[in-house]
Amino acid sequence: MSQTAPSPFVTGLADHCPRCGKGRLFGGFLAVAPRCEICGLDLSPQDSGDGPVALIVLLVGFVVVIAALIVEVRYGWPVWLHLLVWMPLSVLLCLVLMRPCKGILIALQYKHRRHEFDAG
Repeated sequence: MSQTAPSPFVTGLADHCPRCGKGRLFGGFLAVAPRCEICGLDLSPQDSGDGPVALIVLLVGFVVVIAALIVEVRYGWPVWLHLLVWMPLSVLLCLVLMRPCKGILIALQYKHRRHEFDAG
């Protein structure tokens, strides 16, 4: 095992263990695996809280509102068409971004609080 941990952004985006960079971080869609199957790091107490959700809602909301305003000014879509396009797009973007953001946050927590992870 090397002393230098892999990049938290690479491991978070790739769904890998923040210590070894090889094992799976998630056991389900958003459920963190109880432990890394490669290095044995205990991942069960990890909780990213509401950080990824808040960030994603703000980012997706900003992008979708700006896009909807541009489309409204340029093409004048009816309200039903806006709802038909922007609601599913918002949900899809939130779902796509949730897992990588949660993985990055957990990997950053490991990087900055490594002694708490390794003690357990």
